[in-house]
Amino acid sequence: MFTGIISDLGDVIEVIEKAEELRRIGIACSYNPDSIDIGASIACSGICLTVVDRGTAANRSFFAVDTAAETLRATTAGSWRRGAKVNLERSLRLGDELGGHLVSGHVDGVAELIARDDFLDSAALSLRAPPQLARFIAPKGSVTLDGISLTVNEVNADRFSVLIIPHTLKVTTLGSLQPGATLNLEVDQMARYAARLLETLPR
Repeated sequence: MFTGIISDLGDVIEVIEKAEELRRIGIACSYNPDSIDIGASIACSGICLTVVDRGTAANRSFFAVDTAAETLRATTAGSWRRGAKVNLERSLRLGDELGGHLVSGHVDGVAELIARDDFLDSAALSLRAPPQLARFIAPKGSVTLDGISLTVNEVNADRFSVLIIPHTLKVTTLGSLQPGATLNLEVDQMARYAARLLETLPR
């Protein structure tokens, strides 16, 4: 589990085709490699991935993850290339502060950035959600975009907006995104369970 609070901005340093529909992705980071266990989970732009290697290269820490066919198909990981920036968050531990909301790292789909309005020190992003996920997004509710816990401002059919504060613009990938960009979308778990409950109620 994660909280949607980004703790590092990583750089993709290599993408290796390990087998058909299986890629190993190396990500440079500022984490101490000795603190990263093989088998640990790290959210990479919102995708919960398993560490299969870690160490140092060119005086910088790195870890590697394997991405299989479903992850490559259903998330933005399939488009990651050397030099890409990824938001990183290590898994939640008992006693850690829950600063955002509970995030599983199981991406539901990909949202498209359709408009961006920049203000003096913040930005409003308008996005389009996949139609099948739009019903889970509500004003004042929580949503996860590229691993970042955000509050939804407005919703209109399959479109929704979020306001990004200066700190988030500075320490995540959102600062450089432009219309046309795609982001990993995870809807709020509470909304998912509520929808499922309503489906099972007798009519």
